[in-house]
Amino acid sequence: MAPTSFDHPGEQAAADPIKLLAIRETPLSLDEVFRAVGDDASGGTTLFVGTVRNHDGGADVDGLGYSCHPTAEAELRRVAEKVVADYPVRALAAVHRVGDLAVGDIAVIVAVSCPHRGEAFEASRKLIDDLKHEVPIWKHQTFSDGTEEWVGAC
Repeated sequence: MAPTSFDHPGEQAAADPIKLLAIRETPLSLDEVFRAVGDDASGGTTLFVGTVRNHDGGADVDGLGYSCHPTAEAELRRVAEKVVADYPVRALAAVHRVGDLAVGDIAVIVAVSCPHRGEAFEASRKLIDDLKHEVPIWKHQTFSDGTEEWVGAC
């Protein structure tokens, strides 16, 4: 993958700025993701954490489950590669949880390191937005009134 930009003449980019991509059934680690995007040439690193909230659309949420299509990790890589192509990303990581989660659990973490903070914010926003819209991961919410809802399923 070709480098996107450099702050210093002669600076070499990492062979692949995509450091960590995963879809896991186990709890996610903020420390692991933050360590994955550590980069001495970056002046800005963003870390976004998505958690299970206790409500949605005016209804109380008891819990939820995430499931994914077998192509989800490949689609996650495609989304990450597009972000790397469009922004001066030095390091990128994204992990998403599947399985049953409780209110307060971490569902997704994305992190991006760039030469400057503005670029890191923009790239991180693009990464999480495209992940949520394009990667085939579906959410099944259970509400306290006994109803349920699928989100993201076609």
